[in-house]
Amino acid sequence: MPDQHRPPRIHDVAKLAGVSVATVSRAISNPSIVSETTRKAVEAAIAQTGYTMNFTARNLRQQQVGGVLALVPKLANPFFALILSGISQVLRTHNLSLLVMDTTAVPDQPPMKVLGPYLTRSRSDGVIVLDGGLDPALFDRPGCPPLVQACEWIEGLSAPRVLADNVEGGRLAAEHLTGLGHRHILHLRGPADSSLTRTRHEGFVQGLVAAGLPEPDPRDTLWGDFSAGSGLAAARRLLEMSPRPTAVFCDNDEMAIGLMHGLTGAGLRVPHDVAVMGFDNIEMAAFAQPGLTTIRQHRARLGQQAAETLLARMQGRPVTDTVMLGVDLVQRGSTDPRPKRDL
Repeated sequence: MPDQHRPPRIHDVAKLAGVSVATVSRAISNPSIVSETTRKAVEAAIAQTGYTMNFTARNLRQQQVGGVLALVPKLANPFFALILSGISQVLRTHNLSLLVMDTTAVPDQPPMKVLGPYLTRSRSDGVIVLDGGLDPALFDRPGCPPLVQACEWIEGLSAPRVLADNVEGGRLAAEHLTGLGHRHILHLRGPADSSLTRTRHEGFVQGLVAAGLPEPDPRDTLWGDFSAGSGLAAARRLLEMSPRPTAVFCDNDEMAIGLMHGLTGAGLRVPHDVAVMGFDNIEMAAFAQPGLTTIRQHRARLGQQAAETLLARMQGRPVTDTVMLGVDLVQRGSTDPRPKRDL
């Protein structure tokens, strides 16, 4: 037992557990790389001695900041909440903090000026990039921390990717709507330069072709920016179409909710006049009227996997270039034409 007149030290833990000081440090900072027997012995010794690690001193010794930077486009977008929560959960187990920056918060200044000072090892130990619209040159600088791309990706940036299967999601959307008998389906797409827009459309076309339908006519495509406002604007354009599509697949839930608001405000019934479905399964999808049918991304798991991949890079362990997480269909009232019984 340590001297009662001084605080317990890591050497006391090592002596009591019968292991080296280095093993104690590994068991604390990265328990997955030590055996269960060793980990339990170290945990018991810590509990008996009352030892607590001085993480500030440890970070100084290891030349670490003790934090990870997440670059997020439009932080107000509810889509990112569960992803950031998943990242934070993993980082906390490694005593790392999460710093979040909104890449669109200072629109009048170049990203290099705003973000550049944070892309150094003196400001963060690693970076998770959630904005696929950034210039890859931003990260091509001496001393840039290890990177991982999540959700979106930047063409030309050589860094591991953790993604949802957007192609499969688009295919599932087409399969669902054609399975309900729809043949004239509008696609409300996201920004043309977005990797998500491209891959979701690719899958959507695959699903239409598999159902025996031709590729979408350009006249059956509208463009938005992933905001509810652009969905509302799309509703106005849809109302002018003749013949009018019977269903709309939207590249995200916010646009779908905005679209439904515009359609119902004009006197159309969803789904009886126009069926609507989205992509992402944000929390508001279940509370829309009617509830929004959507493609569910497992966002918390995506965030966790992104953090785990980054930690592996920070520790010099090999990682997979692209981790693809599955998606699934969540059917709600916005595509269900069956009449509801009065309750």
